[in-house]
Amino acid sequence: MAITMYLSIITLNVNGLNAPIKRHRVADWIRKQDPCICCIQETHLRTKDTHRLKVKGWSKIFHANGNEKKAGVAILISDKIDFKMKNILKDKDGHYIIIKGSIRQEDITLVNIYAPNIGAPKYIKQVLTDIKTEINSNTIIVGDFNTPLTTRDRSSRQKINMETTALNDTLDHLDLIDIFRTFHPNAAKYTFFSSAHGTFSKIDHMLGHKTSLDKFKKIEIIPVVFSDHNAMKLEMNYRKKTGRHTNSWRLNNLLLNNEWVKQEIKEEIKRYFETNENENTTTQNLWDAAKAVLRGKFIALQAYLKKQETSLINSLSSHLRDLEKEQQNKPKGSTRKEIIKIRAEINEIETRKTIQKINESKSWFLEKINKIDKPLARLIKKKREDPN
Repeated sequence: MAITMYLSIITLNVNGLNAPIKRHRVADWIRKQDPCICCIQETHLRTKDTHRLKVKGWSKIFHANGNEKKAGVAILISDKIDFKMKNILKDKDGHYIIIKGSIRQEDITLVNIYAPNIGAPKYIKQVLTDIKTEINSNTIIVGDFNTPLTTRDRSSRQKINMETTALNDTLDHLDLIDIFRTFHPNAAKYTFFSSAHGTFSKIDHMLGHKTSLDKFKKIEIIPVVFSDHNAMKLEMNYRKKTGRHTNSWRLNNLLLNNEWVKQEIKEEIKRYFETNENENTTTQNLWDAAKAVLRGKFIALQAYLKKQETSLINSLSSHLRDLEKEQQNKPKGSTRKEIIKIRAEINEIETRKTIQKINESKSWFLEKINKIDKPLARLIKKKREDPN
């Protein structure tokens, strides 16, 4: 039976997940993209490190790792879909993982591959040949293949070698298609930028069965700064419209570390009491209204700061896109250096945001944690009441 429900699948080479801040950034990115299925490569984790892959809302985690901190692939499945696992096949060195299962009684096979840097086309061909009996119309194959499949997958338009030609023959034999190239045959969009050579290539791919072509509705390349690869996102079938939901506002305590914010709040409090404090206003009404006014002021200040930050990131991202196009058309050493510099600036801003979120979480836990002073006070009180 063909897959008929809406599915969104993302693939990304994360280039290592051992750094805590990097894991937080990846987790935030996954939540923002909100895919049904997330496939990641080069986790650089070991088998015992499953907990480091945890993302709230994606509790079904399948991963393959070697004994060393290299390679590593994982598939995270959203709690929003009812996935039932039937079979799993892992590579002992962490280069691929295959899971077979069902979603709402519809079969699906997911293959996530990270090919070695040396002999990548030959490796991919061998893996696909070994699992050819598992490949059908419900199979999706994704990953970092470490090789372009066509000349259009390189900004230099370098010809593909004989090994890649043999891999393409295998794909044809198995009725598999490069979904991105099928939708965008002439697009000059890439998933990897070589900072050493200043060249672009599409070495990350999503493959599907020819008979499922009508199920694929949209595929795109999503820019990512925290990795040296960009992500790819595939949407299958159409999403059903859902109602909007609202979130309740909560004060971001870290705003109080901003001197400008503190000064603005002090001035707002001063203006409020100068205007409203009089003999006709009760203390309770004065206090209740003050809370509402300050809440509004905090929301306005937070929105202003966020708008400034977003504007800066958008400006840098736009400049980065222009530089990348320029480098693709006319490669220059100076442009390559500028691209690296802009990526580093965006990365620094995003890292600061992540650290801020981590500190926010820490402050929330410190507020909520069961502190020792209350139990201690109760014990002292009990001893005073009952000295014996």
